[in-house]
Amino acid sequence: MMFDIPSYDMLAGAPLAYLGDAILEVITRRYLLSTGITDVGRLNQMALSYVRATAQSDAVERILPHLTEEETAVFKRGRNAHGIAIPKSASASQYRRATGLEALFGYLSLHGREERMKELFLLGFVPEA
Repeated sequence: MMFDIPSYDMLAGAPLAYLGDAILEVITRRYLLSTGITDVGRLNQMALSYVRATAQSDAVERILPHLTEEETAVFKRGRNAHGIAIPKSASASQYRRATGLEALFGYLSLHGREERMKELFLLGFVPEA
């Protein structure tokens, strides 16, 4: 890892989601580049359909049955995080599920589980893969 984060196993859901938001953005961009599309405007437009809270909430429904007990606990830690401002573009439950997903990806990233993140991303966002 580039920077050591002390006691990251004990991080609350919101800080994990903070990191996971960025991780999901990077995974999305890498996935979209892998499709061969090179028009940056189109890539940015497509990326929005992956990183919106509503899309992440939908992905959670496809991913949940495949989570381990540990992953489910981390997801719930993020979903139940306090102090989160709900945007107008999503319902409270959608935004909370999206926050849980981001927390999970943040946690997996801190543990260096890149293959698992890829697997879950494909399950959630590219179900036909």
